[in-house]
Amino acid sequence: MNAPIEHLTTSTSKRKTALLALTGVFTLAAISYGVYWFINSGKHEATDNAYVQGNIVQITPQIDGTVAAIGAQDTDFVRAGQALVRLDGSDAQVALEQARAQLAQTVREVRTLYANNATFAATVSLREADIARANSELSRTRDDLARRQALISTGAISNEELQHAKAALTAAESAQSAASAAVLAAQEQLKSNKSLTDGVNVAQHPNVQRAIAKFREAYINNQRTNLLSPVTGYVARRSVQLGQRIKSGSPLMAVIPMDQLWVDANFKEVQLRTMRIGQNVELISDMYGNKVVYHGKIEGLGVGTGAAFALLPAQNATGNWIKVVQRVPVRIKLDPKELTEHPLRIGLSMEVDVDITDQRGQALASSVKTDKTMEAIPSDNAEADAEIAKIIAANLGVPMDKSN
Repeated sequence: MNAPIEHLTTSTSKRKTALLALTGVFTLAAISYGVYWFINSGKHEATDNAYVQGNIVQITPQIDGTVAAIGAQDTDFVRAGQALVRLDGSDAQVALEQARAQLAQTVREVRTLYANNATFAATVSLREADIARANSELSRTRDDLARRQALISTGAISNEELQHAKAALTAAESAQSAASAAVLAAQEQLKSNKSLTDGVNVAQHPNVQRAIAKFREAYINNQRTNLLSPVTGYVARRSVQLGQRIKSGSPLMAVIPMDQLWVDANFKEVQLRTMRIGQNVELISDMYGNKVVYHGKIEGLGVGTGAAFALLPAQNATGNWIKVVQRVPVRIKLDPKELTEHPLRIGLSMEVDVDITDQRGQALASSVKTDKTMEAIPSDNAEADAEIAKIIAANLGVPMDKSN
């Protein structure tokens, strides 16, 4: 009888010991959590409503054309300035040749305007000599008439001879008037031609400048038959096909620079009270899990909720209304080195934890950023300028700096 009682007592004692140990574990866990909560309470804001974002650079043609070649496929890595699509350039080349010929013809036509200045000036001198001769003839005929009128009373000359002298005077007066009119016409013609050439040389003449603009337009359109990548990145969403006739502005593909990604974390409005630009952030991607922790900083806080910028904003003033906590996007800049070691993809979900203990930053940016975050193909018109100068020099006939 004593053995079962002792066995029961031993089992009860073991059970109490296990319960006490389990209670101690839970108590220790509760105390630890309480200490952690006390230390970190009010110092962090977290959300899992966060997604990777990036610049999606659309490749679109600026002229119409037919696709002749494609230089990149989806997922390909391309560098800034690399050819992605080439259009058939036959039409653009023809237009360029026409503009080149028109520029050459315009230079020659403008040269004629300047040459006409000398011609019209010589005409003015000739007409002035004519009027001097006409004035001399008019003076002579007047003297002849005066002498004959003085002799008519003596009968030394006949009435017929007097009438001839009067007719000669009338003809001399008409010739003098015609010569004067010719001088005025020649002067006006010279003045009119000079108004087309005064103040500029041949190369700067408005007609030449208009032809230069047309040539530059044709030159640029000819260059636009090659679509180059404006950034270094990876190709995505390629939709263009060989032989396809495309219109200007049609999206052909996109290039995504993977070193310029950021995270848009959508925090509740009640979480934004102590968030400031520059606060440290830790992020975890579902792609890599807890093994990889990204570090970043708050780069900016959105100026409106997602609902405010929606395609169809909510109309809370109509019908029944239920309050819904709104979210505001917070832009988080990632560490480029960490992005290189563990690449992300646009649209991946992230878990975000913001350390809000640092309150030195501002809630809204107060300065304009001047740093360039995007690569770009520089617009270099040196080749076009050199071609224009060559065309003008070839049709000018004299060095440009000595032209009038």
